[in-house]
Amino acid sequence: MFKKYLKKYLFKAAMLIIIVILLPANCFATAENMVSISAEGAVLLDWNTGRILYARNAHLPKPMASITKVMTAVLALEKGNLGDMVIASPRAATTGGSSIWLEESEQKSLEELLYGLMLRSGNDAAVAIAEHIAGDERSFAKIMTRRAYDLGARNTSFKNPHGLHHIDHYTTAYDFSRISAHAMGISKFREIIATEHIIISWPGHPWERHLYNQNRLLELYPGAEGIKTGWTTPAGRCFAGAAARDGRRLIVVLLNAPAMWEDAVQLLDYGFNQYSYKPLIIEGQTLKTVPVLNSTRKRITISAGKSFLFPMQEGETKNVTYRFIVTDPLYAPLKAGERVGELEINFDHELIGMVELLAAEDANKINIWQRVKRMLGRGV
Repeated sequence: MFKKYLKKYLFKAAMLIIIVILLPANCFATAENMVSISAEGAVLLDWNTGRILYARNAHLPKPMASITKVMTAVLALEKGNLGDMVIASPRAATTGGSSIWLEESEQKSLEELLYGLMLRSGNDAAVAIAEHIAGDERSFAKIMTRRAYDLGARNTSFKNPHGLHHIDHYTTAYDFSRISAHAMGISKFREIIATEHIIISWPGHPWERHLYNQNRLLELYPGAEGIKTGWTTPAGRCFAGAAARDGRRLIVVLLNAPAMWEDAVQLLDYGFNQYSYKPLIIEGQTLKTVPVLNSTRKRITISAGKSFLFPMQEGETKNVTYRFIVTDPLYAPLKAGERVGELEINFDHELIGMVELLAAEDANKINIWQRVKRMLGRGV
């Protein structure tokens, strides 16, 4: 009897193995088995919609090294003027680590310092910018932390403008994806980080400063736009990157990633290849009819005021639900194109967007005779 059951078990096991082997490779396609990265913390973000396409230890606080300078650049662009002349203090000129070789009392425009900050990762440029904007590094770091919080980075703490190690200077992959997404919405920021080479002045020297972009992703990946590399011994290799294709932009953040470039390429490929924009709602699409009071029409059609696209994998549209929020009750008169409510779009029970609902046709107000006829059941 035992042998009989054993043979039956082995036969089923063998058939299961054969079925698994013959199944198409993408049958079990998930982020976990399609992506193998070295980063301790990672996030891949769709810039247009804010959807997280991949996450690994997304909320784990980690030191961030020089990607800190993304936040420094954001504040410089938001609070300063590119033409501002900045005088390098003794502290700025003697800041250790990577630099653009600022000299004490040297004057540089804020724009020049921004290129030095983002291309050459100048710690001296970071200090000069911080002192110019806020008076000193400590005050500037407080502004950085507050601004990050406003952008949705709730587990981030800045203690300096450059990223040299401090025990209370940290971020998370998720937080920094939010900061990077905001930065990529600033046109001058995008221009700076995509610059391959620029020359800035060096008074008193027989040559100028040549600044070269250290971001290899610009060469490695089609459509790469930036953003910033970073490294310290405690932080490891860190990276914030962006790439755009066919109207889509993806943001990748890596914290403590020994194989930083390989990780970035893998994640960007995953995002572009495995997700595509699905039109969940089309502008002008008629959606339903709703009742209207005091109208020559008892009901009118309502339509979508704009299209709504969302990055999705195959088969995910079944997890989308809609909720109509229509002014109740609607009263005539109404004109075609008039706002009558909103359509709430949810994915996996989470709100992902709102679309304005419009009247698709006129609804004229009934006059007294039409109202009498309706009451008597003899008219509309």
